[in-house]
Amino acid sequence: MFEQRIDAPTATRAEIIAAFSYALDLTEGQPAGHCIRACWIGMRTGRALGLTAAELADLYYVLLLKDLGCSSNAARICELYEADDRAFKQGYKTVGTSLAATLHFVFSKTARGKPLHRRAAAIGNILRNGGDIAQELIVSRCTRGADIARTLRFPASVCEGIYRLDEHWDGSGRPGRLRGDAIPLTSQIALLAQVVDVFHGHAGAEAALDEARRRAGGWFDPRLVRALETAAAEPDFWFTLTSSVVEGRVVRMAPEELGATIGEDYLDAIADAFGQVIDAKSPFTAGHSRRVGELSLAMAGHLGLPQARAFWLRRAAVLHDVGKLGVSSAILEKPAGLDEREWEEMRGHAAHTREILGRIGVMADLADVAAAHHERLDGAGYPLRLGGATISRETRIITACDFYDALTSDRPYRAALPVEEAFRIMDQAVGTALDADCVAALKASVA
Repeated sequence: MFEQRIDAPTATRAEIIAAFSYALDLTEGQPAGHCIRACWIGMRTGRALGLTAAELADLYYVLLLKDLGCSSNAARICELYEADDRAFKQGYKTVGTSLAATLHFVFSKTARGKPLHRRAAAIGNILRNGGDIAQELIVSRCTRGADIARTLRFPASVCEGIYRLDEHWDGSGRPGRLRGDAIPLTSQIALLAQVVDVFHGHAGAEAALDEARRRAGGWFDPRLVRALETAAAEPDFWFTLTSSVVEGRVVRMAPEELGATIGEDYLDAIADAFGQVIDAKSPFTAGHSRRVGELSLAMAGHLGLPQARAFWLRRAAVLHDVGKLGVSSAILEKPAGLDEREWEEMRGHAAHTREILGRIGVMADLADVAAAHHERLDGAGYPLRLGGATISRETRIITACDFYDALTSDRPYRAALPVEEAFRIMDQAVGTALDADCVAALKASVA
């Protein structure tokens, strides 16, 4: 349908990845900018260690992308612990290393507020199968993260660094129980930086350093903790960490050999990679972002959009649900109707999409188009209750594709509908929720 595009330089990989890292903070339940701050902490620690330029290059992207696979275990955490996955993950990271502290946290959060027999059953399952559960969750996260890093075309050293994030210096970590120098140095520094940022946000700089020291010889190589202390003693370390300039400082730390400008083809690869992050949030959305993207591209051809605009639209369509990373899996997986509080959180995903894409200079023009995919022609949609001519043609295309794929895919509350039934429902929504020309183009695209 379209000829291969000719790339033109657009932005640096570091700028785009740094901005997208805010989406990873959402799904991990961390305050905005966590991955950015971890990168600042980790890179300064790496420099204090005297790492080579090549080692720092790998470390930089392991730090920014350490949480690439974190959405893949969200639904499973909800199922096992009967808890909000984002709140559970956030709280768990502030627990100390003792077994007593871990058990207290897990027992206090598991099936909280549920009937006693439900709590007892859930806690009993965790007690019986705790080791297997931890291994399953970490393997899922680490494997998916490394796979998505490959989609982003990072070298094996970066993918391995992401995969080994949860290994501990004393061999008590996962997924491989590696010990000491068998753990990639990038993984060791990334885990240290993660703990320091979490505890800094939780209780301040001294608490963060104290926690790192407590874990020296256990989770962390004591040599790395000493390098952290050296870095943290520099005047700008903590000030920059908490300032509004930290993202700009981190982007300027990007390795020169990986900081070349990139073009349209790589922007598509980035969109596809984060589409995988989005879809991993729920087993019911596997492949959804990719399918909506491909349907939108096909529809663009039927509707006569110029080639460049059609590929731009595909990118917006793939990323339309990036805001769902900020929605609890307890809501996404709920097999019944949502209450008002849950609907409010669900509707918030559109605003999250606008905020995330709006941060990414080279993709900022996607933000309004992608975020409006739940608006309706009759003005009854969300988040802005737009209507009629205020909804762009590109948004109308994404809306139709999203509507169709949702109907023809399994959902927690029903099985996938046949294509004919899906189009019958869509025909009834023409003029109120859906654009007639878009529905016609969609039918032609899937025929």
